[in-house]
Amino acid sequence: METANNMAEFEALLEKSFESGTPKENTVVNGTIIAIEAGQAIIDIGYKMEGRVDIREFTNASNKDAELKIGDQVEVYLERVENAKGEAVVSREKARREEAWDKLERAAKTEERVDGIIFGKVKGGFTVDLDGAIAFLPGSQVDVRPIKDTVPLMNVPQPFQVLKMDRKRGNIVVSRRAVLEESRAEQRAELVGNLAEGNTVEGVVKNITDYGAFVDLGGLDGLLHVTDIAWKRINHPSEVLTLGDTIKVQIIKVNKDTNRISLGMKQLEVDPWADVESRFPIGSNQNGLVTNITDYGAFVELEAGVEGLVHVSEMSWTKKNVHPGKILSTSQEVEVKVLELDKEKRRVSLGLKQIQGNPWENFLNGNPSGSVIEAEIKNITEFGLFVGLGNDIDGMIHLSDLHWEKFGEEAIKDFKKGDVVKAVVTDIDVEKERISLSVKALSKDPFESAAKNIKKGSTVTAVVSKVEDSGVEVICEGSKGFIKRSDLSRDRAEQRPDRFSEGDKLDAKVISVDKNSRKLTLSIKALELAEEKEAVEQYGSTDSGASLGDILGAALKDQDEKSD
Repeated sequence: METANNMAEFEALLEKSFESGTPKENTVVNGTIIAIEAGQAIIDIGYKMEGRVDIREFTNASNKDAELKIGDQVEVYLERVENAKGEAVVSREKARREEAWDKLERAAKTEERVDGIIFGKVKGGFTVDLDGAIAFLPGSQVDVRPIKDTVPLMNVPQPFQVLKMDRKRGNIVVSRRAVLEESRAEQRAELVGNLAEGNTVEGVVKNITDYGAFVDLGGLDGLLHVTDIAWKRINHPSEVLTLGDTIKVQIIKVNKDTNRISLGMKQLEVDPWADVESRFPIGSNQNGLVTNITDYGAFVELEAGVEGLVHVSEMSWTKKNVHPGKILSTSQEVEVKVLELDKEKRRVSLGLKQIQGNPWENFLNGNPSGSVIEAEIKNITEFGLFVGLGNDIDGMIHLSDLHWEKFGEEAIKDFKKGDVVKAVVTDIDVEKERISLSVKALSKDPFESAAKNIKKGSTVTAVVSKVEDSGVEVICEGSKGFIKRSDLSRDRAEQRPDRFSEGDKLDAKVISVDKNSRKLTLSIKALELAEEKEAVEQYGSTDSGASLGDILGAALKDQDEKSD
């Protein structure tokens, strides 16, 4: 019984000694290289156990030229105590990986940086060797800004920040950008502390955008806005700056909370607006260059940094609703007049039309009222003619100024577009921009001469010009007159207009002379009655026994004899 107990105790002690003296599988153990043959290192891990490891497992991205020699102490990963050949199955690569993972886990917890080497490129990023552990570096985490050429970053030892790791799945994600941002933040804080507003510093143009340029001040970027590059108008920063240029800039503003710096170049130059009033006095004529055209006007550069606006209303006297682009073009040299100047607001109002002069004033100076001009008919309307007078101005001939005797459609039918007509300048209103002309003023008013010679009650000889149902139109002394139907004869049977023809001559008495309506009213009936009365008085009366026919016959006979 005692012997059995002793044997059990001995077996337990022996098993315990074996367990304590034999390394565990899937652990990292120390070993010694005892031989190198056929590209393999034979490693003694103790306990009368030896294993073989390919020499290539002892090299990595950072130690490609490592040389092994007998007696070197190495750490290997024990996968199995014994294989079919009776040798231990060991791996240097797995040992290094386990060691790296332990190191990475500690670094991830303490947010420490780890060294690694970018050795390959994969979809979406790069592969990094972290001393045995392979990590993924996303493309967005390579640098603070996108970079085109990553070749200089390959196979170079450099620090990384562990972002995420999963030991079970074997996934590690690292960032180079986080390390750069941390270091740049430290540099930036130091630089910001040394920068003061108003200081002049040098920097390198590292990026150009539509709104400005970013300038590297030595680890810290500042924004040079396009409006602060030069006093003159600049459409794009690339007109003045080029990537890589070393430029002098002034620090305009520093925000230490956000580490943002605003820079300026034009502040280092003399402000052209300082004495603008003396160089461009109001009322003076200046030469300039059209730099920009908008819907409301055009900007003209008087000199570098000084621009003025020619408003659309100040461009032309005659072109009222035309886009400025149809009058001026960019890069065109123009002469303008300074109308207004505000130094504080940096505004100059310019005028283009003032240089040309008011065309209505110019016309008045050359063609005072009463002048005779020749002009081409540009347009015919229901109320008159418009003729071109040069310099894009027109004159108007009203219907009432076309003819002394013709009116309305009758007066205008003799004219057509394109005809050249003579006319008299009757009125010029510069403020209202109107010029009135008259064709009929070229000749005297025939009615005025007729009115002088023709008196009410006088007898005249007229020529029939028109026969109407209501009467007869006649011409007398060059003026028109009219005989109503009822005045064509004392005899009702003879009061017929159709008994007259155009061109017939007739005698009639003047009933009225209306200068306002320019009308003569005649009457044959009145003349007949007057003649009858005269005959009765001269040759007798019906009371003495003579008939009216006898009296009129004697009067007519006497009249014929006198005419003979």
